[in-house]
Amino acid sequence: MASGAQRRIKSISYAKYGYLFILPFFLVYFFFQMWPLINTFIVSFHGNGKNVEAWVGLQNYKDILFGGTRKVRVIHESFFQCLRNTVILWVGNFIPQLALSLSLAVWFTEAQLKIPGKGFFKIVMYLPNIITAASVAVLFLQLCGQSEQTPGAINLILYKLGIVTRDPGSKLYDCVPFIDGVWQSRIVIMFIQTWMWFGNTMIMLMSGIQGINPSLFEAASIDGASSGQVFRKITLPLLTPIMAYTLITSMIGGLQMFDIPFLYNNTGTPKDHVKTVAVMIFQYFHAQADENKMGYAGATSVLLFFITLALGLIAFYLTRDKDEIAKKKQRKKIAQQAKRESKQFGGISI
Repeated sequence: MASGAQRRIKSISYAKYGYLFILPFFLVYFFFQMWPLINTFIVSFHGNGKNVEAWVGLQNYKDILFGGTRKVRVIHESFFQCLRNTVILWVGNFIPQLALSLSLAVWFTEAQLKIPGKGFFKIVMYLPNIITAASVAVLFLQLCGQSEQTPGAINLILYKLGIVTRDPGSKLYDCVPFIDGVWQSRIVIMFIQTWMWFGNTMIMLMSGIQGINPSLFEAASIDGASSGQVFRKITLPLLTPIMAYTLITSMIGGLQMFDIPFLYNNTGTPKDHVKTVAVMIFQYFHAQADENKMGYAGATSVLLFFITLALGLIAFYLTRDKDEIAKKKQRKKIAQQAKRESKQFGGISI
């Protein structure tokens, strides 16, 4: 009797309550993420301008990827120029960001270093991450001003150092074009992105380092390993999972970069040399009613989605744990061998 009651108690499942708790997330995700994504695919198959309601199939994709008429060729060239700008800006900020974040993470987690005020420095380095992009853009526009009459603070400092010249007659400054220059503006945007996000990356890498078994570092110290050897042989290999996560999330954010390239201008219109794919989509979608390019905007969004997905899968494949995969294959091989031997001996495992 008691055993029957115990069996009934054990058979009660509380999984349904877990589903109820996570249901709000899926409802919000469907309405605010999944449906817009599906609708973007639908819009990409429609026309542009006055023919926005017309079904054009894959024509928008053909125009963007392969060009065609003179008008379409402009869109084709614009897409690949924006994609090139996006990759340049992302790579240019991710590499220094990762190098700086990893160096600081190792420095802050070094047990032998007694750094005073460590918590204060962590907070200060993370603060740029919570400042709005509009505020950061305004700040750097003021710092990097290139007006000949009233240049920004950086150009004034360069003038004091003798790098920027000034005409004695007209008293006009020959400023460095930090806003209008091609590579000057790109370097500033790379610096802004690095400055805004290195603190967040540093915190993630620190959490990964602190998750490593301390006995490994102690054993290396006893064996006389140097700091460089500990970093190369222990810290870096065991940080592979968090490094993969950082790479993939940074890649997704970098390919969708919008706010700083869009806001960093003094004319109200982003410059062509810093215009990213996300900025291009925004401009196409918000064009005038008769000249709207909603179909192209939808197709560009879908192409960006698949580019991000493909690069993310490649990064995931390249950063996977090869040792763990080899162990799984070995365990599977042993299990299959044991199964064959069990069948060979009449179902009796030995």
